[in-house]
Amino acid sequence: MLLHRIGHTAYRRRKTVLAVWLVVLAGLLACVVGLGGKLDDTFSVPGAQSQQALNTLAKTLPGASGTSAQIVYIAPSGKDVTKPPYADEIRRSLAAVAAGPQVSAVVTPQQAGTVSRDRTVAVAQVQYAMPRAQLKQSSLDAARAAALTAQRDGLQVAVGGAAFGSGGMQVGSGEVVGVLVALLVLLFTFGSMLAAGVPLLSALLGVGVGLAGLMALTPWVSVSSTAITLALMLGLAVGIDYALFILSRHRTQLATGMDPHESAAVATRTAGGAVVFAGGTVIIALAALSVIGIPFLTVMGLGAAGAVVIAVLVALTLLPALAGFAGTRLAPRPGSRAAKRSTHDGVVGNRDTLGARWTRLAIARPLLTAVVVGGALVLVALPVGDLQLGLPDNGSAAKGSGQRTAYDTISDRFGPGFNGPLLVLTDADASGTAARQSATDIAKELRALPGVVAVAPPHPTEAPGQTVIQVVPAWGPEDQRTADLVRTIRDKADAVHTDTGTRISVTGATAVNIDVSNRLRASLLPFAGIVVGLSLILMTIVFRSLVVPLKAAGGFLLSVAASLGMVVALFQWGWLADALGVANTGPVVSFLPIILIGVLFGLAMDYEVFLVSGIREEWLRSGRAKESVVNGARRNTRVVTAAALIMFTVFGGFFPADDAVIKPIAFSLAVGVAIDAFLVRMTLVPAVLALVDRRAWWLPRWLDRVLPNLDH
Repeated sequence: MLLHRIGHTAYRRRKTVLAVWLVVLAGLLACVVGLGGKLDDTFSVPGAQSQQALNTLAKTLPGASGTSAQIVYIAPSGKDVTKPPYADEIRRSLAAVAAGPQVSAVVTPQQAGTVSRDRTVAVAQVQYAMPRAQLKQSSLDAARAAALTAQRDGLQVAVGGAAFGSGGMQVGSGEVVGVLVALLVLLFTFGSMLAAGVPLLSALLGVGVGLAGLMALTPWVSVSSTAITLALMLGLAVGIDYALFILSRHRTQLATGMDPHESAAVATRTAGGAVVFAGGTVIIALAALSVIGIPFLTVMGLGAAGAVVIAVLVALTLLPALAGFAGTRLAPRPGSRAAKRSTHDGVVGNRDTLGARWTRLAIARPLLTAVVVGGALVLVALPVGDLQLGLPDNGSAAKGSGQRTAYDTISDRFGPGFNGPLLVLTDADASGTAARQSATDIAKELRALPGVVAVAPPHPTEAPGQTVIQVVPAWGPEDQRTADLVRTIRDKADAVHTDTGTRISVTGATAVNIDVSNRLRASLLPFAGIVVGLSLILMTIVFRSLVVPLKAAGGFLLSVAASLGMVVALFQWGWLADALGVANTGPVVSFLPIILIGVLFGLAMDYEVFLVSGIREEWLRSGRAKESVVNGARRNTRVVTAAALIMFTVFGGFFPADDAVIKPIAFSLAVGVAIDAFLVRMTLVPAVLALVDRRAWWLPRWLDRVLPNLDH
């Protein structure tokens, strides 16, 4: 077989294989350093009204289509920010900001009308004629430094706005702790530091190649910091897991006396085949994110899928090579617990494995187990009914940061809508006086709408008959009522065009984020339907059964729903938010459910195949349903437990990050893996199989003839 030859060759030519991977890593790192690409966290939704209008503004009024920053000046209590010495300091700092690189305009607090009623707070706006991805960090640093020069005589300055949004997730202590815990799990599983280090080393090299390759694409492809972090999370987690699967088989064979060279090849053919199957399901699910039609989600899915591809390739080539360097030292010590488990089918002394004992407990009263576990998961999933989707802004930034201080101050003193104003683009068939009068009339109508607190005078663009009107809603950018206001304005567009001959469209960062969330919300159920349908087909082909695929799909849906329910309770309702360090509660990140479905589908199918394939083998051998459930679980539960714990710790290591996007994604994946592996696959699945008994492996003859045979 191909995989056998790959394992055999990698073991024999281990120095060449290692050198190739190191050269690839070095070459990609050189490309990253030499090309100097930049990450782009801009959200866009092609075809949406907001995106089309924003593209128009980029040509006719670049200043309005670019990003902006806000500088908030806060005078001491009882002082007037518009009088000396504070007014002089503000004037000098804004002059320095205006002279900074890439700044197209500075709107003073007096020009913008953003001085609080008690005259203790003033807000200036800095406009850039390009999106945030094209801004240099040095330009942002210069603007911040110039603004902070006003911090004298008790005047406080906070710099925020879209230009100073999240700079992306930075790897910190949490991720390092996650890797160290994964190492401890490997050490406990193998009982050997050398055996524990091999999967970690191969996974780290694979992650390095994957991330360097993704970063090397940034000069030509818009890659977000979230895409990088997701690739890092998945690449590290599946990289360790896939190496764990193959190395476990290799060590078991070494314990029985098999030659190390042949053992590496056989492990690559057998466990490596399972890795290819497992990686394939994850890759398909992640690549399917591209069908939604949102560029940043497409890059995120393909980038993460690429990291999984590399993890599979590393497991099939680099791991046998590293096994070649270690030789017989990877074999369990004679007489050790690991050696006894390998040579006695998991039984050490007179005691059975914990997995077998747990399975016996689960199937002792299978109906009770199924009802209790299923009912508990349904109960945890209940908050999903209140799921609200949105995209994070600076209101989700870390407390104490300049972005969060500026956001909160503006919200408190001027109203939450000032943090996310809407832009209404008017385009009249006429020009000159008629067009200006039409825009003025439209502004009056907008001012009369419920939920509108301020409307700026129409601002003409370079295109004849075209203006931009800034509308400030009464609610924040993430509030559902703001989305309702956008829909109300758009609903009036046809009537306005009929009456005045002027076309109107709503755009701006807030409207774009709303359109992105709406697109993702509309895609959620079809995407889930495709994934569940794929799981049904896949499991039917693999296990030649109707009950097993229905059970697998139902368990997957329970895992996803329960995970989302916990996300809603923590990040939306605020349960335990302070204890777990959640800076702000509100709508759930709009692309989290789709990411969770895609990733968890692949991992759930991995665990399902790994556990149930052993049960099916026992069933075909013995024909006894309940005994086959216990005996099959005895073989594979330990490895699946280790794999799930590694996934949980790696994902959980990203949870402490102060990033409003990564934090909920890491949480959902960590709890999703734990729920699916331990409650669904190791508890609910054995109970259901024991409950239906022999009927679990029934398949109509006509369907058995139609389905292809797949050697999983």
